[in-house]
Amino acid sequence: MAFLLAGTVQHVSGQYVTKDWKLHNVGAVIQLVTNNGKLNKYGTDYPGLINTEYPINSYQEHLGTTGWHFGGITEKGDTLVSVTTSHGSPDEFQGYSDALWDTVWVVNRGDTVDIGGGGDIYRPGYTAISDQDFVTRYNDYTQASLQLSDHRPMYLDVIQTSFAWSSSPLDKIIIYTMEVTATELDISDLYIGNFVGCLVGYRTGSSFTFAEDDYLKYYRDKHLGVSLDWPGGPDGGEYTPVGLQMFPPEDVAATDLTWTWIYSPSRTPVLTPDRDVERYNQLKSGTIQANMENPGQPHYLLSMGPIDLRVGDTLRFRIAEILGDDETEIARNSGIAEWLIEQDFKVPSPPPTPPLRVVTASQQVRLDWEPTTEVNPESYADPNRADSSTVPFEGYRVYKSTQSALGPWTLLAEYDVAGNDYGENTGLQREYIDTGLLNNVEYYYSVTAFSKPDTISDFPSQESSVGATAQTVVPGTAPPDEIGEVAVVPNPYRGDADYNAYNPPWEKPPRTRESWMEQDRRVQFINLPERCTIKIFTLAGDLIQTLHHDDPARGYEDWNLTSSVGQAVSSGIYLFTVEENGQDSSESGIQVGKFVIIK
Repeated sequence: MAFLLAGTVQHVSGQYVTKDWKLHNVGAVIQLVTNNGKLNKYGTDYPGLINTEYPINSYQEHLGTTGWHFGGITEKGDTLVSVTTSHGSPDEFQGYSDALWDTVWVVNRGDTVDIGGGGDIYRPGYTAISDQDFVTRYNDYTQASLQLSDHRPMYLDVIQTSFAWSSSPLDKIIIYTMEVTATELDISDLYIGNFVGCLVGYRTGSSFTFAEDDYLKYYRDKHLGVSLDWPGGPDGGEYTPVGLQMFPPEDVAATDLTWTWIYSPSRTPVLTPDRDVERYNQLKSGTIQANMENPGQPHYLLSMGPIDLRVGDTLRFRIAEILGDDETEIARNSGIAEWLIEQDFKVPSPPPTPPLRVVTASQQVRLDWEPTTEVNPESYADPNRADSSTVPFEGYRVYKSTQSALGPWTLLAEYDVAGNDYGENTGLQREYIDTGLLNNVEYYYSVTAFSKPDTISDFPSQESSVGATAQTVVPGTAPPDEIGEVAVVPNPYRGDADYNAYNPPWEKPPRTRESWMEQDRRVQFINLPERCTIKIFTLAGDLIQTLHHDDPARGYEDWNLTSSVGQAVSSGIYLFTVEENGQDSSESGIQVGKFVIIK
């Protein structure tokens, strides 16, 4: 008998739904999660490039079209299948409504929240289990779903909770707990599938060429599908694999279920047909294909069943997403995921994230993380330690990056409790001053707290997330009270200089792409008053761009060397005027200057 959860059934049938997304980013993996059961960006407004990035900042992609399939038989003998995503049919699950609270909820360790809103709290008093929990829900019977051609709903509610951890040995694992409720139809012989589109490789744009040399393996004893990159090929290397492991519902033995693992070695023909009967026959086929022996651009379906689900019953099962540097680490992390689930996620945890405060000055940043009554890492308790340590806190680490809020990170300092058997016994500090910085340039800082190792359970020290709470910091002087010292840097601007290679980089592309492009060029007007207007002219007096500056804390403004109509400017001498807003041009509140661009 499957594990059942008692609960009431409530239908919400808005025609319009909010398509939301969040990023798991506390550990070694960045994973996109949506509120309609997909692990990819398609159909959302997510501006990023990669769905599943590991290692972070590597531009290595792992998953394309990925989600869940459900199929079963009604009391009337109808065969129905509903899918969150597929190559062969539209997305049939949607979020509940367009309400702002019908989203992907983020609950960090130590937080307790009511999830839901508008009189519909569907997870009251939810307390985080991992370092970063996501909770969302969707169904296959909203008006948006019903308007799809040939879609016959199973009337399933799904609540999806995903868990991510910040420290080894759990930081390369994300676990999804799925709770599926039948709301109108008794479903017999229900099969549950995980549809996985493989995109393993180095991704720098919209082309899928990098993923044309992937292949698949299946670990029958673990119910684990693994996507791998063939050595060499279009992307020129061998990149880290990804595994999706399916766990049977609680109180159901894996040996009592029929397992299926089938794949298509290329994007065409697609694996999953668009007719429910054919899709259902795939889910229940019991076929286990041989591992791929040649590279392609494959996608696969891993499924289990049958299970009966009556109206009002809730079925709970889990799927583990597993990353690693190679097959050996995938297998090891699979074992860790199995152990983690057996432990019901009750494992030692890191201290709370320190309450970081930042004060900037010219060429300097001061970090302060003195504990508060609300957040005190030094006094946290951890009931899941085997050593029964009453004070597991051990120390702080200070990190800096010159590249992005996702790293790479440099350890600046480590302070730990003095007089014990752990660490360097440096003694605790709660302030760090970083000097010698460039003004008006972005730096990134994070302070973490870490615990003592649990020597009884042989569980390593746990550290709060570095990247998830990083702060972007720009040192510099405050805007001057009066105009008069405005300057342009660099001057001259040289088109042959690799400003992207500077450390920190003077020019850099956004996270949505890796490669530098023309629109990433930058000169900076510095020593600006709080509110002013900058006009840029050719030497002949033609106005080519106007910039409006309004910032009480930042005394600079960037220009990307493009005109008001989006054209890149050419080499030459340029004039500028800076006028304080509200000043008459005949008065002294205006400054004129010039600068040079050499391309």
